[in-house]
Amino acid sequence: MTIAYFDCFAGISGDMTLGALIDSGADRALLDAAVAALRLGDEVSVDVRREERGHVGGTRVVIETSDRVERTVPALRAAVEDADLPDQVKTPALAAVDRLARAEARIHGLAEEKLHLHELGGADTLVDVVGAFWLLHGLGVNRVFASPLPAPRGRKDAMPLPAPASLRVLEGTGAVFEPAEDGRELVTPTGAAILAASAIFLRPAMSLKAIGYGIGARQSPGNALAVWIGEEVERETGVTLIETNLDDMAPNLIAALCEDLMAAGALDVSTTPTLMKKGRPGHLISVMSPPELAARLSDHLLRHSTTMGVRMTVAQRVIAQRTIIEVQTELGRARVKVKELGGRPVDAAPEYEDCRRISRETGRDLREVMRLVAEAARRELGLI
Repeated sequence: MTIAYFDCFAGISGDMTLGALIDSGADRALLDAAVAALRLGDEVSVDVRREERGHVGGTRVVIETSDRVERTVPALRAAVEDADLPDQVKTPALAAVDRLARAEARIHGLAEEKLHLHELGGADTLVDVVGAFWLLHGLGVNRVFASPLPAPRGRKDAMPLPAPASLRVLEGTGAVFEPAEDGRELVTPTGAAILAASAIFLRPAMSLKAIGYGIGARQSPGNALAVWIGEEVERETGVTLIETNLDDMAPNLIAALCEDLMAAGALDVSTTPTLMKKGRPGHLISVMSPPELAARLSDHLLRHSTTMGVRMTVAQRVIAQRTIIEVQTELGRARVKVKELGGRPVDAAPEYEDCRRISRETGRDLREVMRLVAEAARRELGLI
């Protein structure tokens, strides 16, 4: 699985994101395609060049606008929705615009449809957001990760630091902030929106393929954003284990609760029969959560079950790489999950739903279908 890791040691902005992705190997033509798809060719010009900031050299992207048009939130959304973009680009781009809109609406106390986003409503914001996600898509990136973000304290020209809009955009995302001495805005709202719509704030274990540096506008040494591109590898990673005991909740409601927790982002949910005080039968509910979702999932558990409290434990887990392949059998095509260690397949498991469908279509026993699919996969992978 191809992943991208944003190392925001000097912050992040929209133009720095574009520069870092192009510097890591993304096709610059996709940026031009974004301008064309958004119908901004008469309003925007794009300049891509090589620059240095101290000992860091990389790609600088400058989006220049003529006759600046400040768009409302509905106009920004319409520009993205009407553009001819891949779904993998349009969906996160709209999510980023929504993040910006909600943040500005809360700050100014106005309904989104009445908001004028001023500098955030310009064509450059649209190009930054759509261009970033199209470049990621062009690189084949499946998941995005991000480092902690530098957070200076104080004021800059009467504006609190970090910038309120950037903080609002990142609210509830699990973003991690670290103190920084720099007395300037380091994380712009546009850069924050790109991360908020796509990133997990963890450092992954990865096999590095490429690294790119996006150069920022300020001339200060080291003013750059790094993007690492590579393959995710099996790793030891932190999770939060959320547990509670229930002895006064109907089993069918517990089943629904587990389904809802999985839909809300839990990595795994299990129930274990247990004996409670006074000999009452009960259930131990165990929820494995990504650290950034622990608060949301524990709140869901408290609100939608009879429990009065939950236990939370930080745990480590080691995970293998997993890929999905499709194999052809005499009964039809089916997907198979492949477990890999050290980049080599070690096991394969047929997808139940595919095998169930084939079983219904052919009238063959489900066990036989799963055996045939597993054998075809293991043969294709060289495991037999």
